Order: sequence, then C-alpha cells, then structure tokens
Amino acid sequence: MTNSVYITTSLDGYIATECDGIEWLNSFPNPTESDYGYHEFIDRIDAIVMGRRTYEKVSSFDPWPYTKKVFVLSNTLKEVKPVMVDQVEIVNGDVSNVVRRLKDRDYQNLYVDGGQTIQAFLKKQLVDELILSKIPVILGKGIPLFSELSQSQWFEHCSTEVFEGGLVKSHYKKI
Repeated sequence: MTNSVYITTSLDGYIATECDGIEWLNSFPNPTESDYGYHEFIDRIDAIVMGRRTYEKVSSFDPWPYTKKVFVLSNTLKEVKPVMVDQVEIVNGDVSNVVRRLKDRDYQNLYVDGGQTIQAFLKKQLVDELILSKIPVILGKGIPLFSELSQSQWFEHCSTEVFEGGLVKSHYKKI
C-alpha cells in the first residue's frame, strides 16, 4: 500500500490562508494550462482520503473534481451531499485503522489530502510519498502543511521539475 501526498504550498509552507482560502492558487499564472503532472499522479491512485475541511471546500467546486472514490476523514460529519453519496464516504477513527480498513477493501494507493489529515498520517508515519509543489508567493500567515512531529522522517529525493512561471515540483519517497 502506498499513501501519497500531492499538494501545493506557498514558499513559506502554507497550504491555505487563515480562513481556508485557496484563491491564491488560482492567481498563479498558468498560460499553458498545465496540470503540473496531476493527471499522471491521479491515474495511479485508487482512492482519496481527505479531511472534513478539505471536503467542505472542494464540495463547493463545480464540477466535482474527482473521478476516484473519496473518503472523508471526520468525527463530526454525519452525511455527505445527496448528489455525492456514490462518490464520497465518511470514515472516522485513528488513521492507522482507516488505512487498514481501506486496504481490506482493496484500496492500495491512497492520495492523502488536507492539512490536518496529512499531519495525522505523518504523525503515524503513514506517508510513503510526498509530491510538493511550491508557488513563488509568501503568504506570511495561514494554514501550514507541516506540524510538530515526535521524530524525524527521512525521504529520498526522486526528482524536481521547474515549470513556467516558477512553480517548482519536487517528488520524494520515504526511505
């Protein structure tokens, strides 16, 4: 099983503004309309595990951006939007148990998304791959990607790509 993170941050490591704003991501110029390798990544994923706040943000997008099954990690959310019942399922509990249950259901390659969810996976040492893109903006404050961990985790650098406009995407695998 592989648990992968594919996320974009500001230069100072934020994934959203303090109010969960991600508009700054769309402010980045992309004249060639590149997907920065996202479709190649998502093609090898079986399902997505995201937190409630991320789900609430992306559920407002039209159209719904995912073709893979989405599992929303939440202890408070009780139901998903009726139009998403076939695409989205709520899961709860310790992330180690969630991963085990999904593996038992034959989901082998998970895309982990959302700040708190990524941090929970990291705290349990459940992140196998990090694909981090940086947009050349300093937000100054916001929601950080990383939080304090009880021990270091080492990753091997696999590749780095620099895209038009200065977006830099680096790929790492856990050692």
